[in-house]
Amino acid sequence: MSNEYRAKVFKSGNSMALRLPKGVGLSEGDDVTLVTHGDGSCTFWRHSNAATVLDSLYGAFSPGFMADGRGDIEQGERDWSVGPTRGAAA
Repeated sequence: MSNEYRAKVFKSGNSMALRLPKGVGLSEGDDVTLVTHGDGSCTFWRHSNAATVLDSLYGAFSPGFMADGRGDIEQGERDWSVGPTRGAAA
C-alpha cells in the first residue's frame, strides 16, 4: 500500500507552486512529469522514470482491450476522395 501525503499549493511569482513533504522522496532540482486527469486528480513521477512508468501502463491492458472498438461512437463511412476542409465537420 502506498503512503498518503498532504501538500500545500501557494503562489510563487506569477505561478502556482506545490510544496511537497520530504517523505515523498524528491530532491531539489528533480524533474517531474505531471499529468492532470479529467476528474481533477493528478499523477506525477520523476522524469527519469518516465519510460518505466509508461512501460508499466502498457502492460496493464488486457490482451482483448478494445477488441470490439469503443462502442460509444457511431461513425459512418468517410469519403476520402475529397480534399481537406477547414472548420468544423458538417
